[in-house]
Amino acid sequence: MAGAVRPGPGVEELVLLENLLGLPKGSKYGVRGERKVPVLQTNNGPGLTGIMTIAAYLVKQAKKEQLLGSTAEEKAVVQQWLEYRVTQVDVSSSKEDTTIILKDLNIHLEDKVYLAGNIFTLADILMYYGLHHVMVELTVQEKEKYLNVSRWFNHIQHYPGVRQHLSNVVFIKNRLYTNAH
Repeated sequence: MAGAVRPGPGVEELVLLENLLGLPKGSKYGVRGERKVPVLQTNNGPGLTGIMTIAAYLVKQAKKEQLLGSTAEEKAVVQQWLEYRVTQVDVSSSKEDTTIILKDLNIHLEDKVYLAGNIFTLADILMYYGLHHVMVELTVQEKEKYLNVSRWFNHIQHYPGVRQHLSNVVFIKNRLYTNAH
């Protein structure tokens, strides 16, 4: 466990997830390595490493396994999007990477309410947390370009308990005054 190291974004997201799930505060988190991979020290043995492993553990601790999917197919789709989050979103470093991610998600969400279809899952929560900093920076025109992502993101940010202290991302620009007299 790294003592004085500032927690990475993964630890902050896990604390948000704990709160959303209604788990008691006080988990012992640390980070490991240059990428600041989250580590959770459990009472029952070795620490758990990685945001997805720890998140799934927290969901099971909270007895909210439905967030992991109900059927074998749903569970696989949730796992797929959690993997996408770690292998694509978390390592994106350029505007081009971000554009590819937003295009991928926009196509996927064309006929879906949530990432796993019609059910709200851990994939939605962690993808929301992973994309929040990206969505905050998008212009109104960019948000309109990725309309399905914007619809999904706005829906998730208003899901009870998800956003917490994160800033609200505005999607519609309304004119307060017109030039008409």
